[in-house]
Amino acid sequence: MMGPAHSLSGAAAWLGVGAAVYALGHPMPWPVLVAGTLICSGAALAPDLDQKSATISRAFGPVSRLLAVAIDKLSTAVFNATRGKGERKRSGGHRTLTHTWIWAVFIGAGFSALAVFGGRWAVLGILFVHMVLAVEGLLWRAARASSDALVWLLGAAGAWILAGVLDRPGNGSDWLFGAPGQEYLWLGLPIVLGAVVHTIGDALTLSGCPVLWPLPIGDRRWYPVGTPSFLRFPAGHWVENKVLMPAFGVAGGAGGLYALGFVS
Repeated sequence: MMGPAHSLSGAAAWLGVGAAVYALGHPMPWPVLVAGTLICSGAALAPDLDQKSATISRAFGPVSRLLAVAIDKLSTAVFNATRGKGERKRSGGHRTLTHTWIWAVFIGAGFSALAVFGGRWAVLGILFVHMVLAVEGLLWRAARASSDALVWLLGAAGAWILAGVLDRPGNGSDWLFGAPGQEYLWLGLPIVLGAVVHTIGDALTLSGCPVLWPLPIGDRRWYPVGTPSFLRFPAGHWVENKVLMPAFGVAGGAGGLYALGFVS
């Protein structure tokens, strides 16, 4: 899938989680729903950091481009070190390490730990990164027509406002994890979900996605899991733009209204 579809699917996924927990009698505070939606939307772009031309690799200028090169080299090295007998050596790491369930859990746990132990500035940093990515994904036409500095400013303002709202009593800094010192531990959840939704989206395309690595399937450890071949489509295909993206929008909107108690 392309960046906008990934980003919209991430937003819809967190709104769906909000609807689910509301149905179970444990509604999210609205700031958690909003912040989680934007974080998940941004995180749904993150697995493509193994590709220099991806939206996330361009989002933060030279910093993200250098990180993309490093992640590509790491992914290539891990693939070649763990490949099965039926897999050829690769010179590029796109759709390998960062497109697995292990990476999703690792990156989510890392951000949760950073939020808990890093304090307010770490939380602001996490929010800023994902706000920028959400803008790049959800508002991609406006983002591409604007300067990077303007997008970063919007991300910084959004992060500062959301952090201030979440910090107020009852607004969700301690949502789900209420023990002292566990504030913002939940921030890793939309990040994990965004990465998982990304891999599921890519599994719908022609190349599939090695979601289950390192579990062996036949003589391969990086088996490209996906739908039956006749249901797959190229990234950017009309099915993605004309069917899936409107469906994500409708599902996300319905989930959000239900999660906020406006419909039952």
